[in-house]
Amino acid sequence: MTRDDIVTELHSRNMDEIIELIEDAENGELEELELAKPLGLLREEQLNDHVIKLLEENGVKIIYVEE
Repeated sequence: MTRDDIVTELHSRNMDEIIELIEDAENGELEELELAKPLGLLREEQLNDHVIKLLEENGVKIIYVEE
């Protein structure tokens, strides 16, 4: 999935906060993101994986915390 595919999918689901995270990462304004691994960032596992990969490609360090 390309960046544009991901953003289009997020727009279709009204997930503007996630799009803002991606844009912040692209602008160097997001360095780290803490997530609970079982919960992830999004409920849809495949889209979640694509978003996390995109964030990491833009230099964001994903930190998994215990619930």
